[in-house]
Amino acid sequence: MTHENNEGQEEKMRKLFNSTLMALMLASSLPAVAAKDVGEGHDHRTFHADGNIDYGKIGDSYTADLVMYLAGNQFMVMEELIQDFLSKHPQIKSVFCETIPPGQIFKGQILKQGEIAGQKIAQNPDIFASVNINHLKKLKAKGLMEDHMIYTHNKLELMVAEGNPKGIKGVEDLGRDDLVQSHPNPLTEGIFKFYGSEMLKDAGLFEKVTGGQQCKSCWAVPGKTWFTSRHHRETPDRIESGEADVGIVWTTEVVHAKATERKIDGVAIPAPLNKEAKVGYAIGKLKPGRNQENADAFLAYLATDRAQDIYAKYGFGKASAEELKIKPLPSLK
Repeated sequence: MTHENNEGQEEKMRKLFNSTLMALMLASSLPAVAAKDVGEGHDHRTFHADGNIDYGKIGDSYTADLVMYLAGNQFMVMEELIQDFLSKHPQIKSVFCETIPPGQIFKGQILKQGEIAGQKIAQNPDIFASVNINHLKKLKAKGLMEDHMIYTHNKLELMVAEGNPKGIKGVEDLGRDDLVQSHPNPLTEGIFKFYGSEMLKDAGLFEKVTGGQQCKSCWAVPGKTWFTSRHHRETPDRIESGEADVGIVWTTEVVHAKATERKIDGVAIPAPLNKEAKVGYAIGKLKPGRNQENADAFLAYLATDRAQDIYAKYGFGKASAEELKIKPLPSLK
């Protein structure tokens, strides 16, 4: 064998070794990443009537007096809201609440058996809420849900570093080549799948910003646009660490970041680009849920002035009296 052939063979072996090593490292890291998710960012909490809160006890989804899987961008509201609810309903001793992207809940935990860090999570929550009413309509089509209400509103905003060092003025700046962007993924995060992508299309920037990619935890445009897995946690982290300059978020996430003294600011997006006329949070009771009466009590509570005031405190828009009435779900068209 010639010297050149030897070098070629060695190079192939090195590449094979490196690719195998990377695959092993990725595989070994997945359980650790998943385990870190449990309780991280308050994604899974059990609220108790005595005021205690447990984090990451996935098994409580099978035993709590009320089990709710809710669109993740409400995470900052839940402690005050649920503790107030519990104070008014002493018969309810515990509430398990999951706040992650509703697409992940719908596809991965209700339509099939889901797992969080290797732990099974109940497939029959008492309540499910999403920013996309079609999720609820699909549950109706499968005989899993009948009624719903719209209980709060939100709108899109751009999250930037404190002081807005890049001088970002609005959506049009997402077309700049000097910015690194962090956006919710289009596969499981409703904020982007249903609203952010539409906003970018309206602005004529969809292809430039996304590269037409459909992925999560990935570079949609290498070195320029990162698609998150759970944006409400990742985007502020990436902006604070200097890994990103801007991200599409909900207004409520900017309000929360500033309230918790993070090094974050927001750039308002004017209507209609901010989609405020379209963003309504839909919620309903699942028929297979174990705690039907407790679910009814929570839905009734959401329609109270106190619950609406708590949501408004965190930057959400109040629902109208008509929206807060329980109504039959429309059928899918």
